[in-house]
Formats: sequence, structure tokens, C-alpha cells
Amino acid sequence: MTSNTLKTLPPDVDPQHLPKHVAVIMDGNGRWATRQGLPRVAGHRRGAGVLKELLRCFKDWGIGELTAYAFSTENWRRPTAEVDFLMVLFERLLRKELAEMHQAGVRITFLGDLSALPLSLQAEMHRSMVETANNEAVRFNVAINYGSRSEIARACRQVAELIYLGELTPEAVDENLVAQHLYTKSGYDPDLLIRTSGEKRLSNFLLWQMAYAEMYFTDTLWPDFDRAAFHQALLAYQDRDRRFGGPSKSAKPALSA
Repeated sequence: MTSNTLKTLPPDVDPQHLPKHVAVIMDGNGRWATRQGLPRVAGHRRGAGVLKELLRCFKDWGIGELTAYAFSTENWRRPTAEVDFLMVLFERLLRKELAEMHQAGVRITFLGDLSALPLSLQAEMHRSMVETANNEAVRFNVAINYGSRSEIARACRQVAELIYLGELTPEAVDENLVAQHLYTKSGYDPDLLIRTSGEKRLSNFLLWQMAYAEMYFTDTLWPDFDRAAFHQALLAYQDRDRRFGGPSKSAKPALSA
């Protein structure tokens, strides 16, 4: 089955058991470009198009939230020219694609320390969040200059400050309170994580939020990740037994003594 035949949810996917929230680590842009004999930036351009198509797929198939790991706090270590290109690419994409995403009902939010980004990019990000704030078709979270450990440390500092000011007691600190101080405070935790290119690690991404996420790793490079590849990820997800610490749904009840 090809991507061209997957405009609607495939019949072998149960619409009652779709993930509410999918997170993606879009790995393999550089390797894809190298294999094509192209500069690395060509892989990033192609990868941006794949992400746009995945957003369309979410709307078509009825999946409500996508979080994409676009740029980590560690990515500043990449060559300066590549980092500069990515910042310009992010800004151009927002300018070019905002109207279409807005019309499609996409709500855009950004996760991370945005203060370190170029001012012109910050302005486009702010504009996109304001213009799409009331959209409800798909929530699109872009993690940019994001690191999960720094996010958790930031939340701890905020909670500690409230305790120091006497606005909170230590006894009041629980998981729900900490979660309200994370970047993702107003959304669902991811049900499914997809990482492409054969890598099998979290790379400092949503460590708190993915406590019970199902993880799907594929050798497909991100620029080749299409609807057919996402279809396979959903089939794998629906084959999982999500117990959240409880007994297996397929387990037989224990015999009474």
C-alpha cells in the first residue's frame, strides 16, 4: 500500500485506539542528503516537507497532537553554517506555511528556551502562536532549543521559588504540580514516540512526559518517512499491551485459593 492510497485512515487501523499525541524525533536528514550526494541542508529542506505532510496526515486520520523535536539544546554544537541555515529555514517556513496551517486548523506552540533564538525568528514564532491560538484540528508543538533535563530543572527552580516566597508548602509538591511548570503543561503526554534512522535513544527529549509512551524505532530516514511508514508505526502501536503498571489485558485472572 503506497502513500497515495492513504488519504483516509487505513481500514486495518482501529479508529477507537489511535494515539491522542505522537512525538517524533526526526533523525537522518544529514545521512539522507549524503546518500543522495547532496549537502546536508538539502536533507533539512526535504525533512521540513515530510513534517508538513505528516501534519496533513494527522488531520486526515483524526490524530489530535504532534510534537516534533526540531532543534535540541545540544544542536548548537553543530557547524555554525548548518545552525544558521536551520534558523533561517525555521523562519522562512513559518512565513510561508502559516496561512495554510491556520486554514487547516493547526494550533502552533513552541517548547524550549526561545530567548536564545534570533529575534526575527522569535517574532515569527510569536505571530504564529497568536494567529493559531483558537484552532482545534491539530495541535502542533515544535520543540526548539529544547532539552528535557533543563526543562525539568527550570520547573524545579520555579517551584522552589514559590516555596521560598511562602506561596507554596513542600507538602504541596506532587507530580501534577511539577507537570504544570513544564513547557507542555496544557497538553496530553505522548502516547507514541517515533524515532527514525535506526537510532534507539531519547536524546534528552520529553523525559518526564514519556514515562508511559510506547516507543517505535524505524531504520527509515526522516526524509523518507511517509504515510505508509506512519501507518506501520500505528499498527505497531495498536499491537502493544498498554498496562500503565497494571496487569496485562490478556492475562488470565488468578485462581482463588
